[in-house]
Amino acid sequence: MRVMAQMAMVMNLDKCIGCHTCSVTCKQAWTNRSGTEYVWFNNVETRPGQGYPRRYEDQEKWKGGWTLDKKGRLTLKSGSRMKRLLNIFANPDLPTVSDYYDPWSYDYDTLLSAPQMDTTPVARPKSLITGEDTKVTWGANWDDSLGSGPEQVGKDPLLAKLSEQVKLEFEETFMFYLPRICEHCLNPSCAASCPSGAIYKRAEDGIVLVDQDKCRGWRQCVTGCPYKKIYFNHKTGKAEKCTFCYPRVEVGIPTVCSETCVGRLRYIGVMLYDADKVLEAASVTDDKDLYPAQLGVFLNPHDPRVIAEAERAGISPEWIAAAQDSPVYKLIVDYQIALPLHPEYRTMPMVWYVPPLSPVVDTLTQTGHDGENHDNLFGAIDALRIPLEYLAELFTAGEIGPVRASLQRLAGMRSFMRSINLGQEPDLSIPDAVGLEPEEIEAMYRLLAIAKYEHRYVIPSGATSKAHELDSLATGCSLDTDGGPGMTAFDYMAEKFHLTDTNGAAAPEGKSHRINLLNWDGKSTAGLVPTSANGNGAAGNGNGANGNGHHLPETAAEAVESEPTGATR
Repeated sequence: MRVMAQMAMVMNLDKCIGCHTCSVTCKQAWTNRSGTEYVWFNNVETRPGQGYPRRYEDQEKWKGGWTLDKKGRLTLKSGSRMKRLLNIFANPDLPTVSDYYDPWSYDYDTLLSAPQMDTTPVARPKSLITGEDTKVTWGANWDDSLGSGPEQVGKDPLLAKLSEQVKLEFEETFMFYLPRICEHCLNPSCAASCPSGAIYKRAEDGIVLVDQDKCRGWRQCVTGCPYKKIYFNHKTGKAEKCTFCYPRVEVGIPTVCSETCVGRLRYIGVMLYDADKVLEAASVTDDKDLYPAQLGVFLNPHDPRVIAEAERAGISPEWIAAAQDSPVYKLIVDYQIALPLHPEYRTMPMVWYVPPLSPVVDTLTQTGHDGENHDNLFGAIDALRIPLEYLAELFTAGEIGPVRASLQRLAGMRSFMRSINLGQEPDLSIPDAVGLEPEEIEAMYRLLAIAKYEHRYVIPSGATSKAHELDSLATGCSLDTDGGPGMTAFDYMAEKFHLTDTNGAAAPEGKSHRINLLNWDGKSTAGLVPTSANGNGAAGNGNGANGNGHHLPETAAEAVESEPTGATR
């Protein structure tokens, strides 16, 4: 047994409203600069839909993830080392920019400087790559809420596995949102694909990162990642990806996407796993066995033997305690309601999802039935085979059983807790039906429905060096300078579209300063809202989290001392 710790995330899809706040704040923190115009480390997709980039799940085309060779050994789907070496200068299995989308802005200078006229001036769309006029034909969330209609939704690769009749019925009755970030896999195919060895998995927390000094821009990792969550910066010539906001996590603060999630649907915690079992679990013959195989990799943090091995491996008591209190472990292992995204890619993903029950409830309610009654819900879950089949293609490699079990537990929780909240005698047959104790159902309800900030995010602060402090990142790291992996989008936009005055100063926007989301604590509004004329308006005096002092929490306890107010969580 070789115990290792892994930061993991679970998203409750029942609570996602598709507002894209997570995507916007992530882009503001990490990719609002030249070279990353098309890049979204976090994006929210509508299902059914093509996803981002378009049809990224079609691995017959893109060759992402792992597969088994004729001898049953794990090998990259993109081919042998020799084949990848031969394609190193001309990789045929790469998405084009149009598969993502051609990024654009608008010629706002025409609006700002237009003289008085009888007609309304028009800000034409401009390519953020070439600066020339462009035509808007696709976007990162173009088919949001089925906005592009049946013609585009029908191109969903998962729907292609179902019959034509299923496509029509499914499209008319079912829709949900799916936020996606890098999976920070236990068996990352991106790292195995990289000829330069630039992609590595951190031993202390399992976060997968790209070493910008080692990266040579071969883009084999883009092909190797089946989730297409590695992007090529066309200005720096380097690969970039989601960092799980490691500067924040290292001091006990959740990721930006989690911090700003309006629906409070994200959970972050520590998972302990046996590294010696990863290869065996990823190599099981039947794709449908991959989900239970990965469950078998995880270790019980309350087991004295696991604790002893973890201590022997150098895992600190703080991390072991965090693993024991991890909301992610409870949702994945204890309650078994969270499922991995596309386990058939064999990368052992560590961002899991609680499947949505709401479409089933809505369908029942529309037919005049009680959508919260467990008898109705259990029957509907079993009868509505179309959503079960689709969800199974997403989360369990087509195996319907775990999806049905997860939805039944969610349905049982709704019915059981409704009786309690209405002061009625709960039906004790419900816990037996879903394989949980009444106390477990109540604990699951508290975690999914009313959990406080400190219960959703159980993040131990690491023993970090001063090089990783957020103050340093906020005031002088490569995210602020040209040529590093980061450059502010406004500087680039100002250069492209003349959004500056004659002295080169940015056009006034009524804001005291730009806010840096990397060290934002979720409380201060300085820089987020306009100030009054005397500078003492809604944004305050700038002495908060992003003011003159750039306040850095000393401990994880200080970071989650109380539940912040406002709509940002």
